[in-house]
Amino acid sequence: MVRIKTKVGPKGQIVIPKVLRDEYNIFPGDEVIIEENNQTLILEKPKEDIVKKLEAFAKKIRFEGKINIHAIEEEYEERWKKAQHST
Repeated sequence: MVRIKTKVGPKGQIVIPKVLRDEYNIFPGDEVIIEENNQTLILEKPKEDIVKKLEAFAKKIRFEGKINIHAIEEEYEERWKKAQHST
C-alpha cells in the first residue's frame, strides 16, 4: 500500500501523483470514480469497455466489417499464456 500526501487546489482539484498514474494507466481525460466509505474517500479507475473502444476505433478508421470479439479474446488469452510461460 502506498500513501502519498498531496494538496487540494483552490478549485477543489487534487493531482494524482505520477507514480500512481503510471501504475494504474491513468491519462488526461480518463474518468475515475470517487467513493465515500466510512469517512474514507476511495479513488477507482473504472473497468474499460473494450467493445466500445473497438467500435470507436473501427468507426475512426471506417472499418466496414464485423468485429469478432471472441476471436480477439482468444488471441489475447493465447498471448497471456505465452507471456506467463516465458517469465
